Amino acid sequence: MMKTTGKITPDSLMSLEAYSKWRKQHKAEIIAHRKLRSVALGEHMTVQFESELSMRYQIQEMLRIEKIFEEEGIQQEIEVYSPMVPDGANWKATLLIEYPEVNERRRELARLKGVEDRMFVEVEGHPRAYAIADEDLERENDEKTSSVHFLRFELTAAMREAVKAGAAVKLGCDHTNYPAHVAIGSEALASLAGDLR
Repeated sequence: MMKTTGKITPDSLMSLEAYSKWRKQHKAEIIAHRKLRSVALGEHMTVQFESELSMRYQIQEMLRIEKIFEEEGIQQEIEVYSPMVPDGANWKATLLIEYPEVNERRRELARLKGVEDRMFVEVEGHPRAYAIADEDLERENDEKTSSVHFLRFELTAAMREAVKAGAAVKLGCDHTNYPAHVAIGSEALASLAGDLR
């Protein structure tokens, strides 16, 4: 498995050559890690909870695809993806809204304007923690929301302790046009608990 160090720096990344070899042997493990931390919410939303490992992999993939090996380019990729690494007091996630048919997608994204602000996690026995969405840039316009959003769920110390002690957690959305919630599975929750201090 890719070594995580707590902070992604140029020195902690593999060279393109080393990563190319590593990737062949470990790609299935990364895919399994991402799948474990991916939660379907209703038919059209997926919330991918990110981790240092998933972001480290994303950066290495971008460096490989773009053939970036100069320090400035590496630093730019780190600056793009590092904000998505949870810091011990929160979960960070990518929200994907998926409608395969283009006209349906256009119509539904218009109906779901503001949905990113109605996403929440609810730790058993605690109030809902609503997402802080798209801190990097505005992703909706006057007509519609975007099909991709970046979410941060801040958890109080009491919530974090409850999760680490095995409390159930729901992921949900209370937008008028997409009311949905789901219990996060125990394996996914064990992985997410590992993000918390």
